[in-house]
Amino acid sequence: MNYYAIQVKTRGEEKFMRLFNALYPHAGFSLHFPRRRIDIRRRGVMRQSTAAVFPGYVFIEAEREDIITHQWEFRRTDGFYRFLKSNQNICPLADRDLELVLHFIKKAGPVAGVSRVYFNENARIMVIEGPLMGLEGRIIKVDKRKKRAKVKLNLYDDSFAIDLAFEVIGALDR
Repeated sequence: MNYYAIQVKTRGEEKFMRLFNALYPHAGFSLHFPRRRIDIRRRGVMRQSTAAVFPGYVFIEAEREDIITHQWEFRRTDGFYRFLKSNQNICPLADRDLELVLHFIKKAGPVAGVSRVYFNENARIMVIEGPLMGLEGRIIKVDKRKKRAKVKLNLYDDSFAIDLAFEVIGALDR
């Protein structure tokens, strides 16, 4: 099974998925939209917020023939922008792109929660469990007060940083 990426209206990913499944229930595609849960403090009150891991992208699990056959159904759905790499060159995710997307689809679940971490005396982070597991090399900034780690993600030729939540278990003795 291959994974394909489509670009849709940012913050309209869920609406696109609902609309596509309602308009074309016979298509039977498995659509994925990885999200992350973080706590946000506003006016002194902590609230849980859910945001996209890959804003503006929806991932399709399908065979190439099925994508080619149903591409116009995707294109006619409101909120659709383009297939990646382009509408004329529809390519499945491969290598690092595929590995990164599968990390959030399979390992982290539909909504990436809080990772559990240790810190050593040199402020080195060691992830024990959670969506940050395996992404230690991509962490570019850690904010212990807000309990967030900024992770740099690359998808195709686009690079962006997202915040993922963590919970400190204790100090690491190494």
